[in-house]
Amino acid sequence: MLSAKGSWIRWVVIALCILGISAATQTRKNSQIGREVAIPRHLQDDEEFSVPLKDLIEHGKKLFMANWTDQEGAGRPLTKGNGTGLADPSQPLVGARAWNRISGPDANSCYGCHNMPYGIAGGGGDFTTGVFVLAQRFDFATLDRSDSLPAKGTVDEEGNPVTIQNIGNLRATTSMFGAGYLEMIARQMTAELQAIRDSLKLGETKPLIAKGISFGSLTRRRDGSWDTSKVEGLPRASIVAPTPVDRPNVILRPWHQASNVVSLREFSNTAFNQHHGMQSSERFGLDNDLDGDGFKNELTRADITAVTLFQATLAVPGRVIPNDPEIEQAVLNGEKVFDRVGCSSCHIPQLPLDHDGAAFTEPNPYNPPTNLRLGTIKSVKVDLNSRDLPLPRLAPDPARPGVTWVPAFTDFKLHDISDPSEAGEPLDQNQTPWTKRFRQGNRRFLTKRLWGVANEPPFFHHGLFTTMRRAVLAHSGEALQSRRQFEHLVPYDQDSLIEFLKSLQVLPPGTPDLIVDENFRPRQWPPPAVNSVKTVANRPH
Repeated sequence: MLSAKGSWIRWVVIALCILGISAATQTRKNSQIGREVAIPRHLQDDEEFSVPLKDLIEHGKKLFMANWTDQEGAGRPLTKGNGTGLADPSQPLVGARAWNRISGPDANSCYGCHNMPYGIAGGGGDFTTGVFVLAQRFDFATLDRSDSLPAKGTVDEEGNPVTIQNIGNLRATTSMFGAGYLEMIARQMTAELQAIRDSLKLGETKPLIAKGISFGSLTRRRDGSWDTSKVEGLPRASIVAPTPVDRPNVILRPWHQASNVVSLREFSNTAFNQHHGMQSSERFGLDNDLDGDGFKNELTRADITAVTLFQATLAVPGRVIPNDPEIEQAVLNGEKVFDRVGCSSCHIPQLPLDHDGAAFTEPNPYNPPTNLRLGTIKSVKVDLNSRDLPLPRLAPDPARPGVTWVPAFTDFKLHDISDPSEAGEPLDQNQTPWTKRFRQGNRRFLTKRLWGVANEPPFFHHGLFTTMRRAVLAHSGEALQSRRQFEHLVPYDQDSLIEFLKSLQVLPPGTPDLIVDENFRPRQWPPPAVNSVKTVANRPH
């Protein structure tokens, strides 16, 4: 038998071994050795207020370009891309079911889709990165006719079989360049519309006009209820209200081609979950693991602020016009033709950000619930015109320093430009699933922002056109008259309009000037009059 002293020594040794094992385990847990994660360290909430702006935006870029792994929360085993639980939780989205190109998760990173041109994070995407919007309401799209559970793999909410053509709306990956300016214009226009709404007296009707753009008219009836039947260009969520006497919010929603999302923040919270299975704490709650992957707080509030600011401060598109007299004259003529045939009535060449609106603040004051709201926390402010941000950038109007002109070529309105003889989108993103209207489809789209359009193919909302000319010829509905005018133009005028559109490009990163030649050197525009006069004399007809 061991002596008392020997027994005591043995237990000390055992205790030390246990402590050593625990320490080793804890050290391994805290170590990065052997771990495969895209973001070793996330920002903690409130760090967004202390980290230098440059570092905050850089962190946002890392989040945007991160290739997420299942060691940090990628995937959503027990939830759909819309945030609800699976229709059949007995078949979680793990293993071979962890990824699905149609219903998602469908991408490792934001950058995987948003990378054109020049490989810039935040741009558009090729046809292969198109998204099946609304297919994320399915557990795991299989199109297997033997599967009859609604919204699981092959039949919709009413039990009707779906196909690749109607399980969701095919949408091209859109560019985010100039996003901060776009969101600030939408905020200012919303404020103008809400001011008109709030000025209405009982029994009064007023036109809804923001930055000179008409959104129809709004009526407040004598009984206090609201008549929105004459409102134009706004999505359903902006004109419906819980009760007839509740005010319609008339919020402009500049994101999603169906005008469905208010802010870059809302877009990010939604997309991270849908496409990557990365849940933000502000959308899904602190210390929750609703998707059952063993990870909580996968993206912090500070992370979402960082990635929002990264997108908001992306460079703006510019113009590339070669130093070729023939092309110069064609572009000049194309600008005039663009206006003459009516394209500029919707693709408004530029809109003013006034009252120092180039100061981007986060969060957006119009954010919906489950997104960070104004007043709940401090705001972060960024001067979008700062030359310290990625170039090129816009600049204040020299004659009106409080105004920045944004040449986005849009009116922020929904328009029906679909051919009546052709089917529109199979689903209406602005209606509630399980309703008849949801499956009646959609024919209205936000006016395409044309800045940067030329070098970010494919074209149109679905990305099925390889040329801008084909996209022009596809305009119908509200744009039918303009398309017909284009069709009746002489060939030179048609070609000139295309040449003008070809000049609207995203420029190589760091380009300091907005208008450059074919070598990306700054150039004068319009060109010297001598070139114009010389070329006009020889212009073909």
